[in-house]
Amino acid sequence: QVQLVESGGGLVQAGGSLRLSCAASGSMFRLATLGWYRQAPGKQREWVATITSNGFTNYADSVKGRFTISRDNAKNTVYLQMNSLKAEDTADYYCNFKIVRFAMDYWGKGTLVTVSS
Repeated sequence: QVQLVESGGGLVQAGGSLRLSCAASGSMFRLATLGWYRQAPGKQREWVATITSNGFTNYADSVKGRFTISRDNAKNTVYLQMNSLKAEDTADYYCNFKIVRFAMDYWGKGTLVTVSS
């Protein structure tokens, strides 16, 4: 079992920045593909960004150029740096930990980001 704890959410004005963190338990962090997802009120959860165990990153078109995902394997932590925030970025943000070959797929409980316009 892997525990994921997100932090760093809050209220920010449009155009501002926030950095989300997700700390994971256990010893397999370095093998995991890590992702950030978000769910706005009344909408389905959507993928935001992914970073593989080799450090390759990918982003949803809606956040490309504004958000940066990174990882620190020594700290078992994945980050999401969010710049130039928009009102439509308002959502609960969730961290995902996945190792397909071990059938490991875990979610954090989320952290709320509210962007005021």
